[in-house]
Amino acid sequence: MSNREIVELRNRMLGLSLRKAREAAHLSRKACADALGISPRRYAAYEEGRQAISLPEMELLGQLFGVPLHKLRDESFIEAEEQALPPAELYLPLRHRMIGARLRQARQEAGRSQREIAALLERSTRIISAYEYGERPIPLAELEVLGRALNLPLEAFTDRESEVGEWHHLAQEFERFRQLPPAVRAFVLRPINLSYLELAMKLADLPAGALRRIAEDLLEITY
Repeated sequence: MSNREIVELRNRMLGLSLRKAREAAHLSRKACADALGISPRRYAAYEEGRQAISLPEMELLGQLFGVPLHKLRDESFIEAEEQALPPAELYLPLRHRMIGARLRQARQEAGRSQREIAALLERSTRIISAYEYGERPIPLAELEVLGRALNLPLEAFTDRESEVGEWHHLAQEFERFRQLPPAVRAFVLRPINLSYLELAMKLADLPAGALRRIAEDLLEITY
């Protein structure tokens, strides 16, 4: 296969990746064209592989779609199945019951009555009972108020087990990673530094006395 044929094939594959990512983001071709400052006709040519897209344009679209550049360029991205949301009619009632049970447990551990909780929200005890047994969704703003009253962060009620919860958890971890100093991020991302990170994890689990002995041993070796 000649280089010209390779380029044409890659243009078609990149176009398929763009279309898949755009459809997953529920965006129109016009919206993407507007983001690039080009005509919808030209953008359509990108998706159909009839015209070559540039790297800066791909980068901009990647952010628009919420898909990193390396995934857009990966051939496996075209064949990957879209991550389907769980059925709302199953997920939501279950989550409402779980949140209600956690709220009831926290209230009982704090020695608070339903009447006291109802007074905090200016609600009836009947509604509080419906909250605690998942019979009625708890408004987020009310859950935040109750969390503060019971000394519980909102994270105590968030999903930690399903794919939905995992997605939010990973997104939060990524945001924390982004806030690290650039030099620290660079160190963590270098595969050669994995052994140092594993050592740091083991040291972090040791009690203070053991760490002190290790430090003393290192000083003896050094001097």
